[in-house]
Amino acid sequence: MKTALALALALCLGAIGPAPAQNAATSNASFREMVTAAERGDARAQANLGMMYEGGQGVARDDAQAVAWYHKAAEQGNANAQSNLGLMYMSGRGVARDDAQAVAWYRKAADQGHAVAQSNLGVMYIMGRGVRRSDAQAVAWFRKAAEQGNAGSQYNLAKCYETGTGVARNDALAVAWYRKAAEQGRPLAQEAVRRMEASGRGK
Repeated sequence: MKTALALALALCLGAIGPAPAQNAATSNASFREMVTAAERGDARAQANLGMMYEGGQGVARDDAQAVAWYHKAAEQGNANAQSNLGLMYMSGRGVARDDAQAVAWYRKAADQGHAVAQSNLGVMYIMGRGVRRSDAQAVAWFRKAAEQGNAGSQYNLAKCYETGTGVARNDALAVAWYRKAAEQGRPLAQEAVRRMEASGRGK
């Protein structure tokens, strides 16, 4: 096993941006509406409520509440909730760390084409967490996410091509994927492009 690979593996968080500025009354009303919809069984509202609790947006941060709402949405097939729930299990936030559960939820979301889950599932395979280590499987999942524009997976896939991990070494493809991640502002990818070009690799 290539334990010296040291991929700066990027765990990808669920996509939720900073909440827009709101006055307290508007914020409270929006939160109450979200809770009402979530309690009616609206999976999207449940997933969003989970993200609000996880990020402390409009409500006090509470990882256990985040996990509870993610579970409700994930069980209804909401891919965002499944991916975020996988991350909570992987990191042990709001729930006991359980890599097997993390992999199971990542896979459910990844099978729906969720790029973040695909990326994180690739991380689990290359680290051998919750699943038998498989560099080839890691590369396969990184590729799926990278092709959807996930910068973390673009970087990780490039690293695999550079080091010959799970795939035949190919400097040209390594530089190509590093460039894609670099164009999205990834400093490590930008440095990798400069390093490989300076040494005449991948041209």
